[in-house]
Amino acid sequence: MAAALAGQPRAGLRLSESGDRVVSVSIPVRHVRQVLGVLTLEAGDVDETVAAQRRALMPFAVVAVLVSLLSSLLMHLFVVRPMTRLSMAADAVRLQRARAISLPDLEGRRDEIGDLARALETMTRTLSDRMDAIERFAADVAHEIKNPLTSIRSALETLPLVRAEAQREKLTALLQADVRRLDRLITDISNASRLDAELSRDRPRPVDLGRLLAELVNVYATSARPGEAEVRFAAGPLESALVMGRDGPLGQVFRNLIDNARSFSPPAGEVEVRLDQDDGDPERPLRVQVRDQGPGVPPDNLKTIFERFYTSRPKGTAFGANSGLGLSIARQIVEAHGGRIHAGNAPEGGAVFVVRLPLVRPGQPRRPR
Repeated sequence: MAAALAGQPRAGLRLSESGDRVVSVSIPVRHVRQVLGVLTLEAGDVDETVAAQRRALMPFAVVAVLVSLLSSLLMHLFVVRPMTRLSMAADAVRLQRARAISLPDLEGRRDEIGDLARALETMTRTLSDRMDAIERFAADVAHEIKNPLTSIRSALETLPLVRAEAQREKLTALLQADVRRLDRLITDISNASRLDAELSRDRPRPVDLGRLLAELVNVYATSARPGEAEVRFAAGPLESALVMGRDGPLGQVFRNLIDNARSFSPPAGEVEVRLDQDDGDPERPLRVQVRDQGPGVPPDNLKTIFERFYTSRPKGTAFGANSGLGLSIARQIVEAHGGRIHAGNAPEGGAVFVVRLPLVRPGQPRRPR
């Protein structure tokens, strides 16, 4: 009360004679700034009020606990258990060398868990396909390398037994050809094994295909040797020659096609590289044709020539001059750029390789594919 008379409200808790808690509040009574008196209010039913409030809160507490338990149960059934199953399936792929995750009951869900299950299955299937491709590639590499090694071993075993100088020179030339073939195989195999990493590492950007082809043809023109087929570039009417891609791999595609065409062309022949726009394929209107003057491609081999290590040479050409990887690498790069490649024969003779690529039109957003 002394503090209230000084103008400061005060509240306190004390015990009554019976031991009950009593709340006491003293409030100054003012007239303007002058304190006229003190109003003191006391309540002795604090314990009953607190108990009543606690009883009133109990139903809410029970409901909150039940809701929490139900939420935890639902979370366990619909989120935790499926995530645990996905984790166990992923561990099974890692530990048991399984090739794919398959949980049909989770893949059918139309929520985030279903999206995750489908994504994991797609990822593991892609990895499985990649592993199968690597295994096939390793088997093909072993087979292709074994052939020149077998030839070299046979020649080396025969060389000490040969007395005639002409035959010794013939065996020596065979050894040199096999060594060159082996070196070419190893180089092409190295390029093919690095291709996936290079394509995934480089970010696609707009590439002027007309300028790229013109520079390539100019390099062939300046480095041509007497008797080699001449490479000529022709460009038809174009709306644009921009493609989204990587200039290094795209240049490798057309170098492989031009080198292949030159190897089949007769001495002093001509290889034509033509760039135009054809709306026969609306999604890939940009067309590049590489024509040679060789014997053409047998109809039965128009698709198999793009298979890895496939070689088909006409009579009279050096055996082992090609590794059979050039066209396979070209197809892999073109398809990685959203394009298509196929082979055919021109009516006037010679083979025609056609590459179709998506076109970046003027004003079209240039988004990496």
